[in-house]
Amino acid sequence: MPSSAEEIVELLDLETIDVNLFRGIQPDTMLQRVFGGQVAAQALVAGARTVEEPRSVHSLHSYFLRPGDPAVPIVYDVERIRDGRSFSTRRVVARQHGRPIYYMTLSSQVPEGGYDHQDRMPDVPAPDETPELGALLRKARGERASAWLEEWASLELRWIGDTRQGGLPASDDHPAQVRLWIRTNGKLGDDPLVHQAAFTYLSDLTLLGSALVPHEVDLGSKHVQSASLDHTIWFHRPFRADEWLLYDQTSPSASGARGLGIGRVFREDGTLVATVAQEGLIRKLD
Repeated sequence: MPSSAEEIVELLDLETIDVNLFRGIQPDTMLQRVFGGQVAAQALVAGARTVEEPRSVHSLHSYFLRPGDPAVPIVYDVERIRDGRSFSTRRVVARQHGRPIYYMTLSSQVPEGGYDHQDRMPDVPAPDETPELGALLRKARGERASAWLEEWASLELRWIGDTRQGGLPASDDHPAQVRLWIRTNGKLGDDPLVHQAAFTYLSDLTLLGSALVPHEVDLGSKHVQSASLDHTIWFHRPFRADEWLLYDQTSPSASGARGLGIGRVFREDGTLVATVAQEGLIRKLD
């Protein structure tokens, strides 16, 4: 996977191979299938490239259909559904080996003013007051953590806590909560689309794990089969993915071998910049 912010930017720089048709490169990885955040981020870039400025993406809705092959590039086919006076809608199909592996519908909007309110950011320790997730993994897993840390070296994560292992108070009303600070490991430049796509990339890394918090099992455990099923992001306000973002995650429900995660994303100054929702497979294997 990318080892720096610069390599994330390279991953998001799709090749144009025809009108509305793009190709995304694959990074070196030890994963057996394409990381869902990668295909979502590249699909976002493909769709947004067919929309004229000053319109920018305000929401995306997507489904993961098949595991992606990390050994071959992904082709992104964009359908221009509609261009209205204020909104543009695109549908993106990601294909490998002649078959669709992922669908995304995204909507872009001309900038407008209007009513404005937001949730208040939770009271949490600042990033420099919280431990690096990598340090916690090394302490808990020893050498077994090395491969995971190398795979995600392009990201910085600082752990605030969850309602199982501590850091967040246990709650009967909300039994599955996780909070952490996230950003890319290095600067991304000033293109807002790159920041939206980079956040889309990293938004898929931890959210589904919130659904397992009450059940005392980790996402990578041999006791659970996991996979992303769908992924939705609403972009509310501008942000930079190379600056600290609070990822406030909760799982309101797990049932039927599926878990739902909801994430609120805040800038360090308390501004709510995005909301993420994801349902995934969390099949118990024991």
